[in-house]
Amino acid sequence: MKLSHFQFNLPEELLAEFPTENRDESRLMVVNRKTGTIEHKLFKDIIDYFDDGDVMVLNNTKVFPARLYGNKEKTGARIEVFLLRELNAEQRLWDVLVDPARKIRIGNKLYFGDDDSLVAEVIDNTTSRGRTLRFLYDGSYEEFREKLVELGETPIPKYINREVTPEDAERYQTIYAKEEGAVAAPTAGLHFSKHLLKRLEIKGVDFAEVTLHVGLGTFNPVEVEDLSKHKMDSEEMKITQEACDVINNAKAKKKKVCCIGTTAMRAMESSVSSQRTLNPYTGWTNKFIYPPYDFSLADAMVTNFHTPKSTLLMMISAFCGHDLMMKAYKEAIQEKYRFYSYGDAMLII
Repeated sequence: MKLSHFQFNLPEELLAEFPTENRDESRLMVVNRKTGTIEHKLFKDIIDYFDDGDVMVLNNTKVFPARLYGNKEKTGARIEVFLLRELNAEQRLWDVLVDPARKIRIGNKLYFGDDDSLVAEVIDNTTSRGRTLRFLYDGSYEEFREKLVELGETPIPKYINREVTPEDAERYQTIYAKEEGAVAAPTAGLHFSKHLLKRLEIKGVDFAEVTLHVGLGTFNPVEVEDLSKHKMDSEEMKITQEACDVINNAKAKKKKVCCIGTTAMRAMESSVSSQRTLNPYTGWTNKFIYPPYDFSLADAMVTNFHTPKSTLLMMISAFCGHDLMMKAYKEAIQEKYRFYSYGDAMLII
């Protein structure tokens, strides 16, 4: 498969700028791979497709307020700093993206907060927009992290062309987020409300939590026609023995395993044994899933509607079947489903 197979025309007005009023009342397209049928539901109807003993795999990563605004020394120019990953806690070194990048050179200092209570020095250039910063802060490490949270804002995606609202801090986060480290939300999980999770629990559906800290690499556009030449950025992940037990037991009992989102799927597929069981793992993954691909564990998955030529779309194509996926997307555009992070959901069974 080539990059051009994943091109389609997406009307700009279908990119969701705001979340739906209630998490579980976004729309849900249900795509059946066996029959090729497509149904239109609300997200809370997902409960009708799962039974006692089935398992939903959730990515419990938590988004931290990764976008900071600072001023360059001397000129006072406003600079956006996007925190990507912590390189060294003791030295307070971070990988970041800066914008506008052309003005930011090694040795420059950036000042944050009205009182300049946080300062950073540029110590390396990593990519055209990437820099390594050393933060200079007098307090303890805990106080330094609190300062980042205080000064940072929720990193809603750039295409959402509006100011960040206080509501975003809550809504751009799953209700089961626990492990801080993502710079983007695992968006399929945004549709679950506390009430819906409770109803699924009462029905006997089990939950397994994995952690994959979503980085911006997930959203990097693919720029090579030959997909095998695309390199994914590495993202940190963790799968516990407890999660493995829940998933492996369900598989042994021929129960359904449903991945909530492409990130949960990538985490699972990064740690599968030759016997098609899930192994515990702590480390990094740069797994890129595109057609053809043989999935080892999941029988179903929930995902949002993705943008053309994205790695996320390629994974969906591999899981759903390319022709059926393109048919579903064509129908989604006709039916005016909302796309991307705050958009509607698709359940593939």
